[in-house]
Amino acid sequence: MDKKKQRSLNAWLKQQSKLAKRWLMIAVGLGVLSSVFLLGQAALLATILHQLIIEHADKYSLIPYFLGLIATVAARAACTWGREITGFKAGKEIRIYIRQLIFDKLRELGPAYIKGKPAGAWATLTLEQVENMHDFFARYLPQMSLSVLIPFVILIVVFPVNWAAGLIFLITAPLVPLFMALVGIKAADAGRKNFKALQRLSGHFYDRLQSMTTIRLFDRTAAETEHMRGASEVFRKRTMDVLRIAFLSSAVLEFFTSISIAITAVYFGFSFIGELEFGYYGAGVTLFSGLFILILAPEFYQPLRELGTYYHAKQQAVGAAESIVEFLQIDVSKVASGTTALPVDEDSNHNSIEIVALDLEVLSPEGKRLVGPISFTLNNRETTALVGPSGAGKTSLINAILGFMPYQGSLTINGIELSQLDHASWRKAISWVGQNPLLVHGTIRDNVTLGKSNIADSTVQEVLDNAYASEFVNKHGLDYMISDRSGGLSVGQAQRLALARAMLQKGRFWLLDEPTASLDARSEQLVMQGLTTQLADKTALLVTHQLLPLKSVHQILVMRDGKLEQSGDFNTLSQQEGLFASMLASNQAVEEADKGNLDA
Repeated sequence: MDKKKQRSLNAWLKQQSKLAKRWLMIAVGLGVLSSVFLLGQAALLATILHQLIIEHADKYSLIPYFLGLIATVAARAACTWGREITGFKAGKEIRIYIRQLIFDKLRELGPAYIKGKPAGAWATLTLEQVENMHDFFARYLPQMSLSVLIPFVILIVVFPVNWAAGLIFLITAPLVPLFMALVGIKAADAGRKNFKALQRLSGHFYDRLQSMTTIRLFDRTAAETEHMRGASEVFRKRTMDVLRIAFLSSAVLEFFTSISIAITAVYFGFSFIGELEFGYYGAGVTLFSGLFILILAPEFYQPLRELGTYYHAKQQAVGAAESIVEFLQIDVSKVASGTTALPVDEDSNHNSIEIVALDLEVLSPEGKRLVGPISFTLNNRETTALVGPSGAGKTSLINAILGFMPYQGSLTINGIELSQLDHASWRKAISWVGQNPLLVHGTIRDNVTLGKSNIADSTVQEVLDNAYASEFVNKHGLDYMISDRSGGLSVGQAQRLALARAMLQKGRFWLLDEPTASLDARSEQLVMQGLTTQLADKTALLVTHQLLPLKSVHQILVMRDGKLEQSGDFNTLSQQEGLFASMLASNQAVEEADKGNLDA
């Protein structure tokens, strides 16, 4: 990682720390207060030993000093506890904020971009990498201030007692951060590589976990195990590199602090035997001054040693921030929501929706043209079918209509350009049913209402009846738990619940993406019956590969290779030579073959 980029990441991390400035200041304040109690503790301990050894004082006369010593130790412990609590709160606030930034960005980019990376990579970004920033905010930032303030406080007290010891502290102190920085440069690069390896391993593992049935059926278990072992080995090596640098950093810091403390101890040793006669302003070295400064010597370097320990956390945070900042800096201006709300047509029972595309080109997030230029109109209160072979660009066009893909040309909703339209108000007007409906972990009620608590059970039951889902819902009950990814239900049952959910949305525009794919004949019939009732007076776009049921739709758009090749009604297109007629013939041949197999 080049220095310029590292500086920019450091600046970004420090900018986020302003969100928890109050907690950070409290943590620093408690650290400084702890150093004040440390001075009192050192003075009391040196006084007790001086009185006992040199003055031969009665030990009972020193009870107030012992009580004071116990009080200062307890006060320091309380300050340390307070620092941990406030540091944790600071890290928690900032982590919540950064994670929210990521979620907001994901919401802006939409599913079209999210599907471009494995789910495991997104999990690593939002969980592991954000969590690895905690120590930077909770410990490293407060320690940066304390590593300056605490030695400064100690120097103010030490110099009047012995200027030679203060000079030793002052000269040797910069060695610790100097070598800490040299080691930290390597740590940042190792941390960044470690996070990249973790992202790859997470994505690889999650994808293979989802497709375990397919892997076993095609006897690819051994090959995938080998791939997983290779990815794990790369991650192991990256992790060991990080740990090796962390241990090296600690060893370097301990070495220089130990030498510095040893020099101080040697100076006082020679001073006591009369070999060195400087540093104590001509008054002579005393046991009190020697013990007082020797007790403070380790504490003088301790903030710098702790900073060295947390410096590894800083480099880890910089490595984690690289991917996060790159993600947050992705340009979303081409898919950004406008400010114009979709108007409500009071005279038409809120159902008026007309979509007009003129020279429309749908682009990938990287700017590559996927669809277009095409022009079409989805007329108000009419159903339009979108057909074409796989890879024709149907999904890209749907994502553009939903506002999830950048586009060029014109795409208007009721006369308002989509780029100027408030996407939230537009999506509230959409009822969507896909070919693989996603049901989340929760009850049937939760999945139909999407967690909205203000919807009565009678309303839920009504849409379940209209979606022909009551037959199995009444058997299980609305509180029947569904596991992740529709576990516990058949494909047809999940599809009918998705239809009920769309009905509850009461959308003015219905978007149907292969709603009967993978369904048995009975489930397909029930779903289509429910849809027919709902689409009677609404604008709808139906994406399907099944052409025979399209005789009743008002318009059919035929796409191939991102272009609009044909358009018209069923009768017109079936009698023309072209893609639709050939697809229709293939559909009929498949249906006849299936019928023959059933008869046999």
